[in-house]
Amino acid sequence: MKKIALFITACLVLFSLSAKDGEKKAKKNAKKERETIEVCFVLDTTGSMGGLIEGAKQKVWSIANEILSTKPVPNLRIGLIGYRDRKDAYVTQVHDLSEDIDDVYAKLMKFQAQGGGDTPESVNQALHEAVTKIKWDKSKKVLKLVFLVGDAPPHMDYQDDVKYPAVCKQAVKKDLIINTVQCGGMASTTPIWKEIAKLAEGDYVAIAQTGGVAAISTPVDAEIAKLNRELGVTVVAYGDARGRATVASKLALATEADDEVAADRLSVLSLKSKAATSFSAAGASPAASAYIDGDGDLVAGLASGKYEYEKIEEDKLSEELKKMAPEKRTVYLKEQVAKRAELQKKLDELLVKRRDFVTTEKARLAKEGKGDGFDEKVSEIISKRRR
Repeated sequence: MKKIALFITACLVLFSLSAKDGEKKAKKNAKKERETIEVCFVLDTTGSMGGLIEGAKQKVWSIANEILSTKPVPNLRIGLIGYRDRKDAYVTQVHDLSEDIDDVYAKLMKFQAQGGGDTPESVNQALHEAVTKIKWDKSKKVLKLVFLVGDAPPHMDYQDDVKYPAVCKQAVKKDLIINTVQCGGMASTTPIWKEIAKLAEGDYVAIAQTGGVAAISTPVDAEIAKLNRELGVTVVAYGDARGRATVASKLALATEADDEVAADRLSVLSLKSKAATSFSAAGASPAASAYIDGDGDLVAGLASGKYEYEKIEEDKLSEELKKMAPEKRTVYLKEQVAKRAELQKKLDELLVKRRDFVTTEKARLAKEGKGDGFDEKVSEIISKRRR
């Protein structure tokens, strides 16, 4: 009987240890699952919104940087909807959610503040399209946020519009949170913006008509700007003609960006690349050499192991590289990969210094009551919703 009792006890101990080991593995795997955040900005692009639109162009990388600076680094997808009114050049322009922030930035740069006339705008249509046309993730685990940004109330006299109370109900059913950002102090806008936020379980904030964004210059910005230009030289477009043209367009925007935008952009790409490596399978090559968001940079692909020197497809190269002898081309590409890695190492050191400086400066501005710009308010709301 004693032997049987000892045997049963041993089995129970082994079962308990096995269960604990299983729990540890489950927790470890849960930690590896990346958080996903989806954000769609619904922007009034009529004439009165010029200051905000230009501010958004300056700060979209800053907002992305703020989100991605947390640990663990989340997947971030951003969408855009620009809206005006009927009889304007367009009523809405819809750009679906994308992880490619370079592409989002390029689309945002094309937004111009024009049109309008009468006070109300096509807010109802823009909101409805944010809820129904944007391809939101269906998982309840994904944080899905809409930011309605404008200064004027909706047209309630358009009979064929789906009005905002009905749209808000649809949003709640889809686990979408609609936040409203009122630019300026138009009295007829305030109660509606507050109602939309309340109905869609979001937040209401008011900012200056201009957007209230403030540039933060740091002591290392000039050095980062220099590295930005040097990194741009290492990019080798790879793909079909359209893909190479897209890379060239992204590259032009990146190298022409002002110092603050360039620094925030490089920080975003660095954070995304490192996160992709940490969440990838064990033994995966580091991808921290990305300079262009999305596909199309051969140097980044070679550095990460996505492409092999011996298997490069000539029809995906530029005419200049096609003319090179294969051996000479391989030497050239290896030089670019090595140069990218060297520049990236210098950049990472500078980005740490810049983040520390910006964090301190933002804290100072907030203490002085100056941290109330568009980017700050958006970042605050996203941070609150992630807790």
